[in-house]
Amino acid sequence: MKLGWNLKTGFERYLTPWRSADDPTPGDVSFRLDNSTAVPELVTFMGSRKHARSGPWNGQTFEGIPWMKDSVFKLIVEHKEDEVYYKFKPINDTVTTRLQLENNGTYHRFVWDETTSKWHKLYSWPFDHCDNYAECGANSNCRVSETPSCECLTGFISKSQEDWDSPDSRSCVRKPSDCPGGEGFLKLPKMKLPENYWSNQSMSLRECEAECTKNCSCRAYANSQVVGGGNGCLMWFGDLIDTRECSEKYLWGQDIFIRVPTSDLESSKHSNKKKRLKIIVAISIISGMFILCLLLCMARKKAKNKVDQENQDQIEDLELPLFELATIANATDNFSINNKLGEGGFGRVYKGTLVDGQEIAVKRLSKISEQGLNELKNEVILFSKLQHRNLVKLLGCCIQGEEKLLIYEFMPNKSLDYFIFDQTKRELLDWSKRFHIICGTARGLLYLHQDSRLRIIHRDLKTSNVLLDHDMNPKISDFGLARTFVGDEIEGSTNRVIGTYGYMAPEYATDGLFSVKSDVFSFGILVLEIVSGKRNRGLYNSDNKFNVIRHAWNLWNKGMPWQLIDACYQESCDPDEVIRCIHISLLCVQHHPEDRPSMPSVILMLGSDSVLAQPKQPGCLVDRKSTGPDSSSSKPESSSTNASTFTEVEGR
Repeated sequence: MKLGWNLKTGFERYLTPWRSADDPTPGDVSFRLDNSTAVPELVTFMGSRKHARSGPWNGQTFEGIPWMKDSVFKLIVEHKEDEVYYKFKPINDTVTTRLQLENNGTYHRFVWDETTSKWHKLYSWPFDHCDNYAECGANSNCRVSETPSCECLTGFISKSQEDWDSPDSRSCVRKPSDCPGGEGFLKLPKMKLPENYWSNQSMSLRECEAECTKNCSCRAYANSQVVGGGNGCLMWFGDLIDTRECSEKYLWGQDIFIRVPTSDLESSKHSNKKKRLKIIVAISIISGMFILCLLLCMARKKAKNKVDQENQDQIEDLELPLFELATIANATDNFSINNKLGEGGFGRVYKGTLVDGQEIAVKRLSKISEQGLNELKNEVILFSKLQHRNLVKLLGCCIQGEEKLLIYEFMPNKSLDYFIFDQTKRELLDWSKRFHIICGTARGLLYLHQDSRLRIIHRDLKTSNVLLDHDMNPKISDFGLARTFVGDEIEGSTNRVIGTYGYMAPEYATDGLFSVKSDVFSFGILVLEIVSGKRNRGLYNSDNKFNVIRHAWNLWNKGMPWQLIDACYQESCDPDEVIRCIHISLLCVQHHPEDRPSMPSVILMLGSDSVLAQPKQPGCLVDRKSTGPDSSSSKPESSSTNASTFTEVEGR
């Protein structure tokens, strides 16, 4: 696509965005190839006012726009007799790139990423405040790396301090000097060239210097082209407007020679000596830092051993039993594959039997998991203070060398998902048992949210984290992702969303916000899965893929909620009680946290016949591809006793 002018017809091609997100009429912003200059430039206009300019085309790029050099595309500017235009050409046919102009005057360069099937932003422009047109006024330099960023160019002084303090009236004027005897030219490297220049494409830089030297009105000169070692001549005879120093983020920039008094030339030479000295000092500092890094690397092993000991000491302070590694290895037959109960994101779970005959479940944290130790400490600290019949009991732990183990009471009936999602075993759970599990899980959450010493948010409540004892009593497990609140705290946030898609509340999955109400959302999903016998992220019909929330909501709106009931217990259940549970679950999965009930209210609703509020449309998460039915983890989730599944995903 060409961006520019047909010089014969006067037709111009340019970019302009919509006036607003919901108004497709052309706005006041435009991105154009400016044909009024001697050398083409790219300019963003806000109405008729310049918002940003690229600097002149130097034969390879526009030096005022970042990250053009060695890019995935080639820039082309053609200046012919009948047209002048700018376009870009990908370096090969596999590259797709585009420009997008926003109505705030910013344009973005995107490149299509075949691996992720997404547009990757290469850069945006204006890149920083120094890209704003004439940011520092006339005859000044904008340096984004300095504070303040605006300063007069060498050879110029501010008109007055009052003018300089006001961005709208900043301006610098030439210092008094004798021309030509008392002046010379100072080289300023890596600069975006100012506007309003005179151009002669046939002159060399030396000829350009000679011509500027003999004319006292000439303020500066530079090459117009950088190809072939430089050629062409640009000269400035008025104020130098919209000049900036190109930082390290800018791969371009051009040498410009400005007329300054002789005294400033001498001062500049002295300043350069100081800069060279600073470079020598910097090299010495870097060498010293390199030696320091070597010493630190040599001490890493010693420090790691010390940290392991400190972590063990912290756990000992909690008065939690510490097991010897040999004891656990003997109990699990050296972690035999025959004793493996399941596997999660942080490691495997094994069944073991101690010498006194007590059965245990051992979670062996993965050696390659960077989060293993943090998860262990978090779970130990929380579990050591928790005592409730609907929470799995932590018996102790073991930290020895690279081994990090958590030892729990053994749950012989495995996890809830082992039953409700199996075509045969689901029939072992009639409605009375399912309702018992729903109520027990609710009481466990109530204890975490209200009755424990600290208010605890589980953050990963799901069917595989609800374990069942001999009598099918539910016990909530896996507190590695849990967070605590103290005092009146009711909400927290995280930059790292960790959990299982299909169970996460919308505000947690999208913004990292978690609270007791995000656990309530997960509880609502769990109830729907218990009632329907279907995974939230694995329900299909002939035409579309639904999750259980959407399916339940559709049936509720049609007045047919009983169709959600699992057929294996449909004949023996109390339909009114089941439908009430569906009603409560829909209240729990409301989109806004404030619309969801608290766990005390849920307990009350489960145990009474009180009139319930009508649910609003629930918060449904967008389905994502995953390796498992309810997890986007790369590790498989198994239905097993004391199974522990942890999923780490980036916030959307």
